[in-house]
Amino acid sequence: MQFLKTLLCLLPLGAFAQSAQENQRRVENSLSPWVTFEGQQPLRFNIEDRLKALEIPGVSVAVIRNYKVEWAKGYGYADKEEKRPVTTETLFQAASISKSLNGVAILKLVQDGKLKLDEDINTYLKTWHPDPNKGTITLAHLLSHTAGLTIHGFPGYETTDKLPTPEQVLLGKKPANTSEVKPFAAPGEKMQYSGGGTVVTQLILQTVTGEPYERYLQREVLNPMGMTQSFFNQPPPADKAALLATAYERDGKPVKGKYHVYPEQGAAGLWTNPTDLAKYIIETQLSKEGKSAKVLSQTMTQKRLTPYLDKSSGLGIFLKFNDRWFNHNGGNWGFASMYYGTMEGGNGFVIMTNCNNYLIMDEIAKAVAEVYGWKDFQIAENYPLLQSIPDSLMAKYTGQFRSESGNTNIVISRTGNALSAAFNNGPACKMYFTKPETFVITEDAATYTFSGDTLKLWTGRPPAVNFLRKK
Repeated sequence: MQFLKTLLCLLPLGAFAQSAQENQRRVENSLSPWVTFEGQQPLRFNIEDRLKALEIPGVSVAVIRNYKVEWAKGYGYADKEEKRPVTTETLFQAASISKSLNGVAILKLVQDGKLKLDEDINTYLKTWHPDPNKGTITLAHLLSHTAGLTIHGFPGYETTDKLPTPEQVLLGKKPANTSEVKPFAAPGEKMQYSGGGTVVTQLILQTVTGEPYERYLQREVLNPMGMTQSFFNQPPPADKAALLATAYERDGKPVKGKYHVYPEQGAAGLWTNPTDLAKYIIETQLSKEGKSAKVLSQTMTQKRLTPYLDKSSGLGIFLKFNDRWFNHNGGNWGFASMYYGTMEGGNGFVIMTNCNNYLIMDEIAKAVAEVYGWKDFQIAENYPLLQSIPDSLMAKYTGQFRSESGNTNIVISRTGNALSAAFNNGPACKMYFTKPETFVITEDAATYTFSGDTLKLWTGRPPAVNFLRKK
C-alpha cells in the first residue's frame, strides 16, 4: 500500500489531467440525438456543430466525478451580438433549479428550530393565508409539491416593469402578471408541481427571518457551499452585468432587455453557473454520507432526498431512475438548465443554456453518461429507416409549407437522393424517412407525416399541427 501511495505521488499531474481532458473531448464529440435507426450505428455529433444546427447561442457544462468537478467548459456565445463567449464563469438563470436551493434554505431554518416541517403554515404567515377549507398545508407539502396549490410557473417581468411583492404574486394582484395562488385539491392528496407553493415558502422565510430573501440565501446557503459567484438578487447587481448570459427566443432573437426579472426568487430567481451548482450537488452528496455539514446535517439532507408522499418528489428535489439520482430541471424565459447527482459515489453533471431548446441538454446528458458509463441515460426512440423513397414522392414533397397559424414556414428541398427541411429560413435539417410518407429529423423530437397537400407534425400529444402547402 505504501508503495502504491509513493507511486501515485511520483506520477506527473498530467497523468490525471489527461484523463479529464480525454473524457471532455469524448463528450464533446459524442452527442447523440433523440432517435436511433434500426440496423444503423447511432448518429454522433460535435457539440459546437450541434449548437449551430439547433440554433442555440451557448451552453455551459460541468461534470462531477468522485465528489469533484472533473471538468467544466463553456461553448458558443453568452451574447451573440457582442460576440461574448460562454466561459465557466458565465452566469445563467437557473429557473426552477432555484427550488432546490430554496429547499436547503427552508430546511436550514427547520434545523435551527425556527420552522417546523409539519406545522400549519398559517403559524408563520401574517400578510397572506391560503383558503382554509381545503385543509392544513405544511412546509413539507410546499417543498414536495403536494400542497394542492395552483400556478405551475412564472413568465417573469421585463427589466423596465414594476415588480410585485410576494404577497401580490400570491394574491394575483397588479403588478403581478399571474393569477392568484389558491388550493385546487386537499394537501397531501397528490403531487402537482406548483411554483406558487414555492413563493409561499419565500414569504415564510422573509417573515421569519425579517430580512430580504436574497441576503439570507447568500449568507446561509450559497456562501457556505462555496457558491460565491451565484446570487438570488432580482434584478441582478449592476457589477455582474459582464458575466450575465443574454436570453434568446427560439427564433434566435435576444429577449427584450436581455433577460426577464423574477421577483418569485425561491421559484425562479437564482443566477449561477454549472461550476457553482456542482458545488451544491457535491455538498449534498457529502452531507448525505455524513462527510460534510456546511449547511445541513446528515439527517436533514437525508430527509431532503427521501420521497415525501409521492415517490418521485423529495423536498426541493426529484428522484430519478429508481432513486439512484436526485435532479431538478429549470426553464425561464430564454434559459434552460438541468442537474443530476448520484445518491452514491459522488458523480453528476450540470448543463445550462441561454435558449429554451432542451434538445441540446438531453444530447449532452447522454454523451456524458455514455463516456462515464452511466447506463440510466441511454434512452432513445428507435425507428426503421428507409434507404430511399421514389423520385415521384421526392418531387411531390419538395416545396414550401406554412403552418395554419402562419408562424412557421418549412421549405423542403432535394439534394441528390436526399431531402432536407429548413424551418423559418434556418439551416437545412436532413429528413430521415421511416415510412414512405413519414419522416423525422434529429433537430426536433417529433414525427412528420405527409397527407395530400398537408404536412402533419406529431409530438405525441394530439392534435397534430398542420402545415399547408403554399401554392
